Formats: sequence, structure tokens, C-alpha cells
Amino acid sequence: MRLFVGLSIPDSVAAGLFLLQGGVPGARWSTREQLHLTLRFIGEVDGRDAAAVDDVLSAIGAPRFSLELHAVGTFGGRDPRELWAGVRPNEALMHLQRKVETAIQRIGLAADARKFTPHVTLARLRGSPRGRVVDYLTDHALYSSPPFEVNEFLLYSSTLTPNGSIYTPERDYKLR
Repeated sequence: MRLFVGLSIPDSVAAGLFLLQGGVPGARWSTREQLHLTLRFIGEVDGRDAAAVDDVLSAIGAPRFSLELHAVGTFGGRDPRELWAGVRPNEALMHLQRKVETAIQRIGLAADARKFTPHVTLARLRGSPRGRVVDYLTDHALYSSPPFEVNEFLLYSSTLTPNGSIYTPERDYKLR
């Protein structure tokens, strides 16, 4: 199984993200089912490790919180490969992410080498003209979603296909 831990995006916020989609040649825009905020990518695990992941995630206690998406950006530097919507700074989100990371390491899985940058992927880019990407970033720089409540986090499985990944919620973990 290929797993990751994330937050789902409410329909009302997803509708606003869909309004941002367009105007960048070479962009493969995220579908509704693909919109999420990754807390920790785990990767390929066997059934035993998947059960251990579920056990440690079940033990996480963290409070509910409100979250707001804010601004847009890219990954890839001078050769952008991904467009994303960012997150307004949120200590409760960072606290939850640290708890998830610690839990995953506790069962012997390697630490995530990448710095956690909370975002929702809007599109994967392939051969997109840099000028059009810069125009997109300028046009949507002031984007903000309405605040939304985060009452749970989820364990997702990911299946790679030629048309993009398919994400399936496997288990949800309630916040208090």
C-alpha cells in the first residue's frame, strides 16, 4: 500500500479552489477527489506497517481547529512543476503535523526529509511557460478561503494511474 496522512478539504472551499483553475498551459488541474492537505507522506508499506501506522495514528490526541487557505505559489523554482494554495500560519496545524511525524517515526519509519510546507496542490505542471505561471501567481496572489473547521485527519491510500493519482480515504481520526 502507498499511504499518506492528510486533511480533507470541505466542498465549499473546494468550489473556491476550482475558480482558480485555468489559464496555465500544460497544467493538469487537481480533481475534487485529489484536493487535500498532506500532513505526512508515508509511501509504500506492507500490511504489518499499515496496521502499525493505524495504531499510532489512533493514539494521537489533538484539538480541533480552524484553518484558512491563503495565497498561491509554486514548487520547482525557475522550472515550476506544481501550483498550490498555501495556508495562513496556524500553530494548531503545525502541532498536529508534528504529532503525526513523531508517531510515524516511533514505529520505525524514516523521518520525512522534506520541511513541512502546508499546501493544497492545485495543478501539476509540465512544460508550462514560465511567464504564464508568473501571471497566474500575480492574478491570484490575494486568494483566501473562508475559514473552515478541521475536526479530523485521515489516512489515505494512493494508487498511481496514467491520469494522475487516485486517493482513497482508509480511516479517519477524530480531533477533540
